[in-house]
Amino acid sequence: MTLTATGRPADQLRAQLPEPRGPLSAAVIDLLRSPAGTAVPAGLGPDEDDPFGEDLQLALHLCYELHYRSFAGVDDEWEWDPGLLALRRRAEGVFLGALRSATQGGTDVTAELGALLVEPADGDGISHRLRDRGDWTWMREYLVHRSIYHLKEADPHAWAVPRLQGRAKAALVAVEFDEFGGGHARQMHSRLFEDLLTGAGLDPGYLRYLDVVPAPALAVVNMMSLFGLHRSLRGALVGHFAAAEITTGPSARRMAEALRRLGAPEECVRFYTEHIEADAVHEQLMRHDVVADLLDREPSLAADVVLGIQATELLEDRLADHLRSCWDRQVTSLRRPLPPSGR
Repeated sequence: MTLTATGRPADQLRAQLPEPRGPLSAAVIDLLRSPAGTAVPAGLGPDEDDPFGEDLQLALHLCYELHYRSFAGVDDEWEWDPGLLALRRRAEGVFLGALRSATQGGTDVTAELGALLVEPADGDGISHRLRDRGDWTWMREYLVHRSIYHLKEADPHAWAVPRLQGRAKAALVAVEFDEFGGGHARQMHSRLFEDLLTGAGLDPGYLRYLDVVPAPALAVVNMMSLFGLHRSLRGALVGHFAAAEITTGPSARRMAEALRRLGAPEECVRFYTEHIEADAVHEQLMRHDVVADLLDREPSLAADVVLGIQATELLEDRLADHLRSCWDRQVTSLRRPLPPSGR
């Protein structure tokens, strides 16, 4: 039994495998419960008609998580199992093909980034709704959706570091250094989100809410992992990261205002106020150092950078549409309701 520095078994720091959501995710879960090297069932593959659906997105998330913390009871050798990698590759092809088909494409990176800097005067984004009329039910649901990424915040982008050179590499490392707390574990953005969840009466455990988060939220995180794990998609990862850093500051300000309006404790607000300050700097580094230097060195990556920007907008819009639709109908945006918060 492997013990951690705290003396606890390593598996206690890993999430449990979730419930399946269809034949593909069920097969992946069955494999991960088996010894590494177990043959992948013949003929198993993704549903090409539902690239953003629950089954494919959960299956991809399960495969990608093997490169992060994995799951309790899963053999670490599954991470590089050829059969599982081949299955993942087929699922990735469906997902990536859908992202390319659903975005406009192009090579004008400057125009794409410039459009992100324009804040609509009458915005109806999720942060606007939460700031103006959200209640604790909406807020807690939103935090649960975001927990799938924020508890591993900046990890997917770290894969870009060895794939960049010169100024782009140095600037991206500077951004990541801030994301990881400037060398202080308690200041890591993932740790600040743990504090936020605790302050909101939610479970801060890693992937504790994987079973209740639907496909639109999983797809956002899967996109990051897809771009990060493939060197050929390094331009898309940089485009995504730049888009995220440009748009996070204004939305973080609205989220801080929403939490204060709801009377949230300071440990909830702090996660977002930290992003207001940090991302104002990160935006400049990403646009003028990372993206600019990458394209100076490799101008052929412009289309991939645009893909990363547009895919981020596409999937964030899909998640926002899901939340708005559910909340307008007064039903939960999760796969099942959360217990009452007591607030």
